[in-house]
Amino acid sequence: MAQVVREVMTGDPVCLDSDVTLSDAARQMRERDIGDVLLIEHERISGVLTDRDLVVRGVAEGRDPRGTTAGEIASQQLVTVAPDETVGRAVELMREYAVRRLPVCDDGQPVGVVSIGDLAVEQDPLSALADISATPANR
Repeated sequence: MAQVVREVMTGDPVCLDSDVTLSDAARQMRERDIGDVLLIEHERISGVLTDRDLVVRGVAEGRDPRGTTAGEIASQQLVTVAPDETVGRAVELMREYAVRRLPVCDDGQPVGVVSIGDLAVEQDPLSALADISATPANR
C-alpha cells in the first residue's frame, strides 16, 4: 500500500495561465480527458479550475466563455500537499477542507494532482468509488 502522495498522484498536471478563457480551458479538459487544470501566475500555482467550476460559476451565472478568464472563476483558496507527505495527510486535508482534489506542489511548483478517486483506488480498492475511479471515462 502506498505511503506517500508521490506514489498515488497523477503526475504531469495540465497547467494553464490564469488568463486563459473558459472556452480554452474547457477544450483542454475535453482533449485531455480530465476534470481539472491548475492555473499558474508568475510560474507559481494560483488556482484550480474544475469542470464543476465551469458549470456552476461560469455557465450557470451566464458568463461569456470566450470573454471570462479561468482565473475569474477558479477556486483560489488553495490547499496543496507535498509529494513526500503521507497519504494519510492528504486524506486529512481533503476532509478538513472538503475538497476532492489536491494539487501536489514541490516548492510552489505543481508536480501532480491527487484526487479522492486516486486515494480510493489505493486505500480501498473494493469500494464503489474505487471501481468508478478506475473505470475509463465515458465519452
